Amino acid sequence: MRRWLCCAIVASSLSHSAMAEPMRVVVTGAGGQTGGHVFRKMLARPDRFSPIGIARNEASREALIESTGCKEDQVAVIDVASVPGLYMEKAIAAFAGAVALVICTSAKVKPTGATDPETGRPKMGFPDGQPYHVDWLGQRRQIDGAKASGVKHVVLCGSMGGTDPENRLNDFGRVPGSGAGGNILLWKRRAEKYLMESGLTYTIVHPGGLINEPGGQRRLVVGVDDQLLARSSRSVPREDVAEVLVQSLLHPDYENRSFDLVSEPPPPPSPEGSPEGGEATTDFAALLGPLAGANCDYGLGVIPDEAADIAEADALMS
Repeated sequence: MRRWLCCAIVASSLSHSAMAEPMRVVVTGAGGQTGGHVFRKMLARPDRFSPIGIARNEASREALIESTGCKEDQVAVIDVASVPGLYMEKAIAAFAGAVALVICTSAKVKPTGATDPETGRPKMGFPDGQPYHVDWLGQRRQIDGAKASGVKHVVLCGSMGGTDPENRLNDFGRVPGSGAGGNILLWKRRAEKYLMESGLTYTIVHPGGLINEPGGQRRLVVGVDDQLLARSSRSVPREDVAEVLVQSLLHPDYENRSFDLVSEPPPPPSPEGSPEGGEATTDFAALLGPLAGANCDYGLGVIPDEAADIAEADALMS
């Protein structure tokens, strides 16, 4: 009896120790807005997470260390658009010992420096990297790096609108006369499909319009296949998106799921406030319940194939 009791105590102690071990998670795009929120949320929960932030360059790394107060070895520099072999070498080193990867990298629309002669307004595009390079090739490299490093779960932050090839977001960054460039939602969708077919556990979150307002104050709403675009409220705070990305690593229901995410307006301060507002979401284990197991359908819309991949690469090089 004593021997059995001792064994039980030891087993319980080992189990508790294993549960108490913080989860080592790599967060790419940690120097950006949404990725930065993910990284900070994990730093604030040292009992659950041991995050490693990935920044694109040294300046971004130094800024992230200064703003978060994290240790220097908690942030590494890896450019997803770097040479594939060099990227993989750095990724395997940075991902070592990690059980999960949160991908928050994305091509960023900004002024290109040119002016539209018809409107007189600044031309918008992707001067820091086309979606083909960042959202497809860059995310594919991250997924490959995760797989090569023994990472088990990849969480990917995408975007709503992917079922509609004519979505206006796809127009940004088009190269005049070549038919190449832009199509950010299409290349994101190809990366998502690649992740789903990788054999890794995945969670893919498609947020609506991202806004820089405080998180934790709104009721979150989930859906699939861009059905939430029909709502009057189609935005969601970056902080709330980051919380869902973090929570996806804590609840089994988020494994192998792809869904859309928006929020309702914050609860009104008085009865005369917005009628769409509701209590802020706090039960993330139940967030996906209304979907009844449904996932986004990747048979909808357009996903570039291998021929489109080759044509895009050739056109952007010319």
